[in-house]
Amino acid sequence: MPGHPKLGEREVAEVLLDDAARQQALAAGTIVLADKGFAGRAFEGHVAALGACLVRPDRKDEPRRFGPLGGMRQWIESVVNTLKEQLGLEQHRGRTLGGVFVRVAQRLLALAATIWHNWATAQPIKRSLIAYDH
Repeated sequence: MPGHPKLGEREVAEVLLDDAARQQALAAGTIVLADKGFAGRAFEGHVAALGACLVRPDRKDEPRRFGPLGGMRQWIESVVNTLKEQLGLEQHRGRTLGGVFVRVAQRLLALAATIWHNWATAQPIKRSLIAYDH
């Protein structure tokens, strides 16, 4: 179980990926992006058995496959930061799982519309919601 304090991140990831596959939320060919800590044939085989592809930074002792992936990690952390800080996803106030999904979807759609508008009007900061925070 994912909340168990004795489980490592690899075991938690396996449980979460298994659950996603069981719910048919892990489409064939899905790319699972991970860090170097997920290196190893067993974990890579587990992901492959689910129909997904594990992509992680290359270690120094193995042939080059994907490179360092630092830019991808920075991009993901930037998106998460936007979702948490600008969109307040940690304070969603959804009382049910469906309510959480609706509130998250509303905020993502609002952000997408804002980014589109900022691009269309040549605003200097594309992901900023400050001008619309009333």
